Amino acid sequence: MKSYTDLDVWKASRALVKDIYSLTKVFPKEEIYVLTSQMRRCAISIPSNIAEGSGRNYAKDSIQFFYIARGSLYELETQLYLAFDQEYLPEELLNDKLNTVAKCKQMLNGLINYYEKLPK
Repeated sequence: MKSYTDLDVWKASRALVKDIYSLTKVFPKEEIYVLTSQMRRCAISIPSNIAEGSGRNYAKDSIQFFYIARGSLYELETQLYLAFDQEYLPEELLNDKLNTVAKCKQMLNGLINYYEKLPK
């Protein structure tokens, strides 16, 4: 098995963290401890849980962390919609980030499927 740093989904989710940090820098200051913080924390959770899952000894344990990462992707997706609703994001940027989230979900589902097929 490759290192988690070689996984395309880890690389893509790491790039997503960078995007979320850049995107939230322009949010209003009153959001620093609310939406900005929440979006950054859940974005960070994605590659972190992929890494932790990759370091587990058993596929079942790994899959659990990958599911947590996937849940964080869904949470981030919702927060992007909320930022759009508050007019912190233009629609074009929203759609771009939603496409990135969708690609990460697809890759993560592939990783989960791979681990689910490993011998128990």
